[in-house]
Amino acid sequence: MNSTGSVDRQWRVWARQRGIDEEKVVAIAHGVRALEVIRAVAPQLDANAELRALEAAEVGDEASVAVMPGALEFVASIPAGRWGVVTSGTHRIASSRLRLGGFTLPRVLVTADDVANGKPHPEPYLTGAKLLGAKPEDCLVIEDAPAGIRSAHAGGMKVVGFASTYRKDQLPEADAVVSEFRDLSATVEQNMLLSVTAK
Repeated sequence: MNSTGSVDRQWRVWARQRGIDEEKVVAIAHGVRALEVIRAVAPQLDANAELRALEAAEVGDEASVAVMPGALEFVASIPAGRWGVVTSGTHRIASSRLRLGGFTLPRVLVTADDVANGKPHPEPYLTGAKLLGAKPEDCLVIEDAPAGIRSAHAGGMKVVGFASTYRKDQLPEADAVVSEFRDLSATVEQNMLLSVTAK
């Protein structure tokens, strides 16, 4: 799902309403748990209360959230149980966005609510690998934010950067970068995912 416009808009509204420099907020908000962003830019506020308000606003903002072309087809090409979602969003936001896009909720869905340390700490992706029953070095992560790329690398995983929230040149730490799901292909044999190739 591409929710960059919604995320950006809601953070800006939130910042303006609280008299906080919105550019400062947006500069650190993508790919990082909202709770940590709030604590960084507004330590004087009740972070949990602010998170609930922001979460409600994001869930209600569906107008500019869209399925990325080829995403449903790419996910469908991977055997069930061999992929998961690891997101800095809350469970409420992640599940509503996935349903909005027509995705079946994956067996493994790791959200901001499930970890003590958000990206760029490796905990989110290591939790995802564990729940998939996979070794970290056997996992491939598709990430659209620098914090997520660092998180996956810190966990010992390879990363394909996805240029959507950030441009290709802003994702130099990724092992490869693509702009569309059509640039990715999955190799499956006997219901086992063998590899994902970036064109």
